[in-house]
Amino acid sequence: MKKIKLIMSDFHVGRGPWGANGSYNILEDFFQDGKFRELLRYHSQGEYADAEVELIFNGDILNLIQCDFHGHYPVIITETVSTHKLANIIKGHPVFFKALKEFLSQKKHFLTYVIGNHDQEMLWPKAREQFEKAIGAEVNWRNIYYQVDGIHVEHGHQYEAVNRIDPSRLFLTENLPEPILNLPWGTLFTIQFLLKVKAKRPALDKVRPFKALLWWSLVHDTYLTLSSLFKLACYFLSTRFSKNRYRQSSLKMTLKILKEASVFPELADSARQILRSSELHTVVFGHSHVYMYIPVAEGKTYINTGTWTDIISMDIESFARQNRLTYVRVEYDGETVTPLLRYWIGVIPVEDDAIAS
Repeated sequence: MKKIKLIMSDFHVGRGPWGANGSYNILEDFFQDGKFRELLRYHSQGEYADAEVELIFNGDILNLIQCDFHGHYPVIITETVSTHKLANIIKGHPVFFKALKEFLSQKKHFLTYVIGNHDQEMLWPKAREQFEKAIGAEVNWRNIYYQVDGIHVEHGHQYEAVNRIDPSRLFLTENLPEPILNLPWGTLFTIQFLLKVKAKRPALDKVRPFKALLWWSLVHDTYLTLSSLFKLACYFLSTRFSKNRYRQSSLKMTLKILKEASVFPELADSARQILRSSELHTVVFGHSHVYMYIPVAEGKTYINTGTWTDIISMDIESFARQNRLTYVRVEYDGETVTPLLRYWIGVIPVEDDAIAS
């Protein structure tokens, strides 16, 4: 019997490109619902018709931290807040969830979901139940990582001080009427600061390298850039050197955040450390939005699945708006396990939506 695994990450599925009143949602990053459906259908028919297929979501599939709660973006995130936001995502992407339901209705198809930093809210039991109800199948939920057949699958945010989640303290309950998520500083920064800047410059977090964007912005977008940098400095100092409900003020952690600061971390060193285990031959990360395939030792490989969202490169060698729908397909031939970095092309449409694409 043919057997494969499909690993993908960083879709950043939000509440849809259009609001209930017909307004455009500038915070939506995912416009590949149709391509995703094509990929799942392709791996459900033909040579894969009777195959055992495990779909592995490796974090940041849903972009819950960029979804509003009745028009606001709270940092006090209860289970009720998360289920409300998830309901809007399900409503905003009917093709995506219908495709998942269709795929998982086949008895040899399974879904494993590894939590990332943008979908940390899927730690809530009711959010998981709501997601499973939408796709009509049970999910193998993994909070941090998933190891199978010598492959270590992990989103990658745990290797950054700014986004690291405390696995021993996922929720905060002390002196609170109900539990709330224990958010890392990077999530607080995104909700309280970055979203306000993205409302004016939606492509801000899609441009690389960040240094080139910074210099370009200083020259061509001077006022907004200088005012944003000043506000950023004030925000950083006010949140890192004061006590709050999420953590005690820590100079050591603050210095770690500054030292490790990187908009798009490569994570190759972290992969090498994991691959020191003799039982593992491959590490698959996401998070960085940069797809890569790096042999790190004999029989040891690091693969990053990249992202299905737009990337805008300011490098001369790759200057352009890019979108490669990359994923890992793990193939089995007897006892041989072969992870391959692929990208989905699918059917090229005659036309498409120019605004939401």
